[in-house]
Amino acid sequence: MDPKHAGSVLKHLEKQKELLMEAYRSMSHELRGMQVEEEMLMRKYYELMTAHAKQTSANVKENKNEEPSEAGALVVASKEEQS
Repeated sequence: MDPKHAGSVLKHLEKQKELLMEAYRSMSHELRGMQVEEEMLMRKYYELMTAHAKQTSANVKENKNEEPSEAGALVVASKEEQS
């Protein structure tokens, strides 16, 4: 490296370092915001799935407690009963 250009190269490298650090801080800040958003969404998803599981469980219990319906039952009557 030519000594007469060492000063300009050093200045250029320091500027590049500052730009890289600024980009790093910006990306770190953006990443942190996305992590917080992901955590909030995962909590909401968990709440939704818990509520859905409770509702499904309640529906299953209701269906087990109900007596079987005879609305769709097929009844065969003999000719004697029909008269």
